[in-house]
Amino acid sequence: MATRKRGMPEENAKSEEAESPKKLRSRHVAALILARGGSKGIPLKNIKPLAGVPLVGWVLRAAIDSGEFDSVWVSTDHDEIEKIAKSWGAKVHRRSQEVSKDSSTSLETIQEFLKKNPDVTVVCNIQATSPCLHPTHLKEALKKITKDGYDSVFSVVRRHQFRWKEVKKGSDECTKPENLNPAKRPRRQDWNGELIENGSFYFATRDLIMKEGRLQGGRVAYFEMEPQHSVDIDVDIDWPVAEQRVLRYGYFGRGVSLMFCEVSGSSSAKDTAGLRKLKKDDVEVVLLISEENVALRQMRYKLKMMTGCEVMLVGEDPLKDVQSMVEKRKLDWKDVAYMGCDAASASCLHLAGLSAAPADAQPDAIRAGKFACKQGGGAGAVRDFAEHVLVQKQQARLQMKQDGIDRNCF
Repeated sequence: MATRKRGMPEENAKSEEAESPKKLRSRHVAALILARGGSKGIPLKNIKPLAGVPLVGWVLRAAIDSGEFDSVWVSTDHDEIEKIAKSWGAKVHRRSQEVSKDSSTSLETIQEFLKKNPDVTVVCNIQATSPCLHPTHLKEALKKITKDGYDSVFSVVRRHQFRWKEVKKGSDECTKPENLNPAKRPRRQDWNGELIENGSFYFATRDLIMKEGRLQGGRVAYFEMEPQHSVDIDVDIDWPVAEQRVLRYGYFGRGVSLMFCEVSGSSSAKDTAGLRKLKKDDVEVVLLISEENVALRQMRYKLKMMTGCEVMLVGEDPLKDVQSMVEKRKLDWKDVAYMGCDAASASCLHLAGLSAAPADAQPDAIRAGKFACKQGGGAGAVRDFAEHVLVQKQQARLQMKQDGIDRNCF
């Protein structure tokens, strides 16, 4: 689990601890993503794939990679959401029925979480539907509490929109401007605009939430996010827009470093070329062959020589065999890509940060995959997925360079 100050230079960490060791030891900062299963606008939208990643995965990756949280949690009432959350490295708060109703508020759910976790002193409620959140947003906002002494901090975005008074239907009343003078209508560049809550995250102290019953209060501060990072998803029409935005402005983490690829038959030259591209980009590729496939077992050495990839035999449940390799390389499943074609592969496809199944795979595998391949097995599906993985890695590199993140700190 991610812990605060991971990657901080040792001398800086010691210096900060020396300044106020008691304060640092007593504080527990938790990230909490609320992900109820009963979404009305988009069913199970919290785990619906967005640009090949479960929606909640985008914010979990940002929270964990920030290195600022002592614990990262997802609060849910749904088994599938719980499974996805754990695969991305989060803990799960299984919320009660009392706070899982359509009428339940976020505050009620957070209060229940704090009652069950008395060691948490600061909580950050992160909205699952804000996929363009970055680690730097959370790091800078938290400083306002840990360094500047604020009790609550929330995210805002600057909008240049003129507001007019609403008039009831059928009324003779005329509307009136609320934030402008029409006679002196300002140009955009001459107007600072207004700060609007974007709901991306809310930091608050335990005392504020439990004793005063609110997320905003005490000494309040805001953290301004750039408009391109302020994305929210409520209804279906928001989805394609959000997908384009996240591909350009989302946080892509480190990119995957290990890929498992099930082999069930012959592969094309296109697929082999895709595997070579992955290896060239420092993605370790492991080919998986079923122990029951006698023909492929006999070709194991030849397949290794032809592709340059490690070849591994797996049993009826591939997860049991590949899990040890993930742990040995000290990776989380969110850093792993997986391509499978059978129903038995569904658990691995669910767990992996990036996953796919050939177009002609078994239905259970296709449903579990996060990326939809257009080609079938042996006809270019591996290349399709390989290119998707490489795009994600390229985005990750560009984002790290832009944010000034040292990947060696993770």
